[in-house]
Amino acid sequence: MKFIHTSDWHLGKSLEGNSRIEEQIKFCEDFIKVVNENNIDMVIIAGDIYDSANPPSHAEKLFYKTVSRLANNGKRCVLIISGNHDNSERLSAVTPLAHEQGIIILADPLSSTEISKYNGFEIVEVKEGCIKLKINDEKIVVITLPYPNEKRLNEVILKNSEEVEQTYSQKIGAIFADLESNFEKDSINIAVSHIFVSGGESTDSERPIELGGSLVVEKNNLPTKAQYIALGHLHKQQKASHRVNAYYAGSPIQYSKNERTCKKGAYIVEIKAGKKPNIEEIYFENYKPIEVFKCSSIEEALKICEENKNRDIWSYFEIKTNETISPSSIKKMKETLKDIIEIKPIITSQYEEGHIDNKEKSMGAMFKEFYEFSRNLEPKGELMDLFLDIINEEGDSENETN
Repeated sequence: MKFIHTSDWHLGKSLEGNSRIEEQIKFCEDFIKVVNENNIDMVIIAGDIYDSANPPSHAEKLFYKTVSRLANNGKRCVLIISGNHDNSERLSAVTPLAHEQGIIILADPLSSTEISKYNGFEIVEVKEGCIKLKINDEKIVVITLPYPNEKRLNEVILKNSEEVEQTYSQKIGAIFADLESNFEKDSINIAVSHIFVSGGESTDSERPIELGGSLVVEKNNLPTKAQYIALGHLHKQQKASHRVNAYYAGSPIQYSKNERTCKKGAYIVEIKAGKKPNIEEIYFENYKPIEVFKCSSIEEALKICEENKNRDIWSYFEIKTNETISPSSIKKMKETLKDIIEIKPIITSQYEEGHIDNKEKSMGAMFKEFYEFSRNLEPKGELMDLFLDIINEEGDSENETN
């Protein structure tokens, strides 16, 4: 049996207010081609289908059309769990229609589906957090744990006070241990979840779920009997453990500038009962690269704009300058190169390498420099007067107190 593991599509996500839907449409088309060309029997999407709990209608439409084409009217099994960005109720609202096509949507911890027979596979047994399938005359057991926040764990899963006193990681480990009892010696055994595993390499486009470490799952609490563990949440493709076959597929698109050096892809897994799986990394096209240009002058920035004007890219500019960048220069840059996300001046006239001796500067001077640096504008007289009035009032209050 052969399946593909993907996650973190984040349909509807933007880049600082700029829509990424065109890239997402291209990815979905390419993903369908990859699935068909590789004769994939099952598609696993490990959470974060959307970027928000209230996704735009075009994102939902894209998702429904894509998974419907992947399922091909029940010829292929498509298994989807929710992530921390997804609204579980909204995601599961289409379950009745999806189920008819062989699309299994599991939105809450320990949720389940129904026994059914389709053109290409069969759901032969269902339990809370466990589905037993028959694909190509092979038995497959899949245990699932959609994004489990602490509220869901304590209210839905853990019932006695002794268990509630466990750490988050221990609770997750206990659930996995219980679900693993469904694995069989003569079946293909897979686990799917959306969690943050300790030691995982994150990027700045993810919404943190670990809350200072409290929602981190330790590696020793992962299911040990699973032949493959398909994870979602982290956007960089990576192996989560050397002890077990636990993998993050990562996001299919570069969603922030610090992901611009990361290859984006998925895993194709060929697997048999009782055997080590064959795991193949595949990569997707970078539909619209993110570039960061560090320039020593506005002239260099303008030259870079001219050199790249025919490329379809998102760009950030950091420009060293001894004065504020004029609106005419900014306008010329944006007219030459489309989709510039940020033009950040690095003022160098009064200090080197960003170091300032604050003790030698007045509060007014520091405010003026900060405003020019962050807004690329000089604060107007009224604004300066208001700031100085506030500073003077605070100073007078401190003197009175002393």
